[in-house]
Amino acid sequence: MFVSLIMGFACGLPLLLTMSVLQARMKEDGIDLTVIGLVNLVQIPYTWKFLWAPFLDRFIPPFLGRRKGWLAMAQLALILAIVGLGYSDPVNHFGWMVFTAICVAFFSATQDIVVDAYRREDLSDEELGLGSSFYIYGYRMGTLLASGGGLIMADYMPWSQVYLVMCACMVPAVITTLLTPEPHVAEGSPKTLKDAVIQPLAEYFKRKHALWILAFILFYKIGDTMASAMTMPFYLEIGFTKTQIGAVVKIFGTWAIIGGAVAGGVIMLRLGIHKSLWIFGVLQGLSTACFVILARLGDNVAVLSGVIAFENVSSGMGTAAFVAFMASITNKKFTATQYAMLSSLMAFPRVLASAPTGFLAKYLGWETFFIVCTLIAIPGMLMLFKVASWQANPSKTEISTSRRKV
Repeated sequence: MFVSLIMGFACGLPLLLTMSVLQARMKEDGIDLTVIGLVNLVQIPYTWKFLWAPFLDRFIPPFLGRRKGWLAMAQLALILAIVGLGYSDPVNHFGWMVFTAICVAFFSATQDIVVDAYRREDLSDEELGLGSSFYIYGYRMGTLLASGGGLIMADYMPWSQVYLVMCACMVPAVITTLLTPEPHVAEGSPKTLKDAVIQPLAEYFKRKHALWILAFILFYKIGDTMASAMTMPFYLEIGFTKTQIGAVVKIFGTWAIIGGAVAGGVIMLRLGIHKSLWIFGVLQGLSTACFVILARLGDNVAVLSGVIAFENVSSGMGTAAFVAFMASITNKKFTATQYAMLSSLMAFPRVLASAPTGFLAKYLGWETFFIVCTLIAIPGMLMLFKVASWQANPSKTEISTSRRKV
């Protein structure tokens, strides 16, 4: 459980270093909004990780073992990439900044793949639920430190030192990797790349509505994701300080997301996964629309706190239902590869759909931009009629199974 907690922290820490923290840095240096939006493309490795996940399953490094070997290499490379990003210059060496940000995203995505596989192999079915909870709490603490802590520190020290502090926070994860035992390799692990790649995909695409499910995963959170991609420049432009953003949006907001995830899990026990997807999807859309109110009122900390509380609680509930749904449709025999495919698709809107958000915000204005983000979520909601209708809910047994998989 301790390993799950520390590895969750290590996986959450790098994510926002290439998102909100980097956006704040570029905004402070006077980079145009359209460029800030396009820089979201550096996160593309998170959407491609299913391509090299089978490679990490198939081959074993000559030291530490299959999981520990790949994990140690990914973490050390990630630390070096974060150092490089910290010493990059968005104004004078923009290309180097983009390159190092892509490296951070690639090695972070690789770490995610190995940590997910380690957790599944190291914990028994009975322990997996609790281990996943520890992982999620660690993940949120990592994102909290990187975004909230990073922004607050940036008011008192140079950005390069902020990134060095983040590197130091990765050291406990490296030590944990070296000390934790290598999990037992289950029988039936892939012996060829064909076994690792072809069979899981072939099994999935034989299912009814397979393409509809993929489309739903792609579009369900697209409006929420597009809005989130430009919130950092939005907060700064309407007058909030980095300390206010770090305290209210990141620290308070992270606890709201955790509370929403817990509440979502409890509600799913009562209503089931399908009904929860409907309810939480509507709440996600309403919370995005609330940013229109904030855009109109300006730098009001009380309104900011209310909007952030509603948005993050609804986002936490939506994510809980979304993850449970993906787990419920995963074949246990191919959990790692199929879940990597689905989670990569889940990350796709965060990268490509976020790229044009800078153009939209600049030429539409903030109020119209958030209205567009609210409306663009409607197609994903309509797909629920096909993949998760209100009447057809999973049984309690299926929900229990999905919780164990999550």
